[in-house]
Amino acid sequence: MAPPLLTALDSGGHVHLIIGSNPLANARCSKSIEVGAKPKVVASADAVVHYVLAKRIEDGEVEWIKKSFEDADISTLGRSEVDHVVDAVFVTGNGKNVSSTHISSLCRRMRVPVNVVDSPNLCTFTLLSTHSDGPLQIGITTSGKGCKLASRIRREIASSLPPNFGTTVERLGTFRRRIWEEDHKTYETEEPATEVEDDDATAQRPAFNRLVSETDHNAAGTRRMRWLSQICEYWPLRRLASITDADIDTILHSYTTSSDLALSPLNATNPDIRSRPKPIIILAGSGPGNPSLLTMATHRAIQTASIILADKLVPAPVLDLIPRRTPVHIARKFPGNADAAQAELLSLGLEALYKGHTVLRLKQGDPYIYGRGAEEYAFFREKGYVPIVLSGITSALSAPLFASIPPTHRSVADQVLICTGTGRKGAAPDPPPYIPTQTVVFLMALHRLSSLVDALTGAGPTTESHETGTNPKPWPRETPCAVVERASCPDQRVIRSTLQHVCTAVEEEGSRPPGLLIVGWCCEVLKDMKGQGKWLVEEGFSGFEAIDFGSDGAAGLVKGMNIDGASKTEELLHHDKASANGMSDLSVR
Repeated sequence: MAPPLLTALDSGGHVHLIIGSNPLANARCSKSIEVGAKPKVVASADAVVHYVLAKRIEDGEVEWIKKSFEDADISTLGRSEVDHVVDAVFVTGNGKNVSSTHISSLCRRMRVPVNVVDSPNLCTFTLLSTHSDGPLQIGITTSGKGCKLASRIRREIASSLPPNFGTTVERLGTFRRRIWEEDHKTYETEEPATEVEDDDATAQRPAFNRLVSETDHNAAGTRRMRWLSQICEYWPLRRLASITDADIDTILHSYTTSSDLALSPLNATNPDIRSRPKPIIILAGSGPGNPSLLTMATHRAIQTASIILADKLVPAPVLDLIPRRTPVHIARKFPGNADAAQAELLSLGLEALYKGHTVLRLKQGDPYIYGRGAEEYAFFREKGYVPIVLSGITSALSAPLFASIPPTHRSVADQVLICTGTGRKGAAPDPPPYIPTQTVVFLMALHRLSSLVDALTGAGPTTESHETGTNPKPWPRETPCAVVERASCPDQRVIRSTLQHVCTAVEEEGSRPPGLLIVGWCCEVLKDMKGQGKWLVEEGFSGFEAIDFGSDGAAGLVKGMNIDGASKTEELLHHDKASANGMSDLSVR
């Protein structure tokens, strides 16, 4: 059975025909009034009317048509602008009787939406269990399999949101409209690009993270809108809920020049440095996504740093581990603005060090695997601050595991190559030559997947290797590959395909950054694609459900080692603080 199409229908002024006068009829009338519709109850004059429904009728909120249902009611009791056909019919009596079946068939013939209680087979639509908070509407349906369960799921989801999150949605919506109006006027652009205005029911388009050149006038016209899209996608909901009007004004005025970001002036020879607390800079990797995969050292650094500078792609569950008291700055990076945003982070970090702070530069994956970790290390060392570097689990090696792909496998793959899909200034690096026993993992490549695949298979313009001056051996188009997005997170997705079809697959399925591409025959060792079509999509990740990591991810690892809760954790931190070397710096403040 195909899933239903979920929509948000504007029912203002519609006529809803409710057949019956029982408590469910009252509930249906209540919902109709809530959405601005006009409920009309059809029930005989001697029917028992639910007491609340009777009060609504007395107050004029509901019209009671005192007679038994007739077929003509559907085509005569509606609005004049739609030839008096009602907009929806609710049958609240026993769905097993002949009358309910007749009404359902009649509505289907007239293409009038109908809902019959406890009879999914007679319904053309069902009502969702909804949570409403201003403009935010959340609806859950079990497709008639259990309304109580739908209500439970709705409550669970609603309780996980920050309080009054509808106000945040309203503020961001106002912000979004303001950006559109100002940029439309400034750049005289057409309607916003589809990558900005995508239907929120669809996945992101693959171009969501494409590079922006300084000469791209149309991209410049949507620069701030792209930034808003990025923060809505990557920021934790708790942080989005804390956005103020002042924050919005700051962002609105941040992207007004070609450099986009104004860096705060810093004085490297400040004479007061020696009188301030000992500054510490930590470069740490947050792993591929799941907080359970944080190292204990990085988790301690998150808990004890006095200021945190995080990459945009650090997953929300990891950012949620940051204490509320700790200031957090999330990189204002999007393609085409990476250098300016990186400079801003370095400036903020240096300024905090001058004030004696413990600065945690929190990066995705591992700091030294395409994370600019060595560049940042050199920068801070030149300023007199030698960073502590904490490794993280890189997605280049962990994402294949979470996708059931062994990067090496006897008689199939004996070597692994990690490549970037994007070089400096967006340049395309040389594609690696085809080696049958090699697995290649491409990071930061999905925004230019088509050109990368063309380069690998030799379908694009012929390019010589910068090192050898020869053309690399092309990869067979039937080579299996996989796109792994948001590895280890609950919304992980794996698209399995071949080099021949992977671009079409991503175009049709949409994009869910961050993601990577795995290419090689190892992709079919544990997952056979034969007979599965041109591509296969696998949703979700639950690989740690059998292991009790605790509710706070990495902190649960401490529990798993029989270390008793927060007191023992604090004891460890004090022990580290008193230590003369090693990781003692992590526990300062």
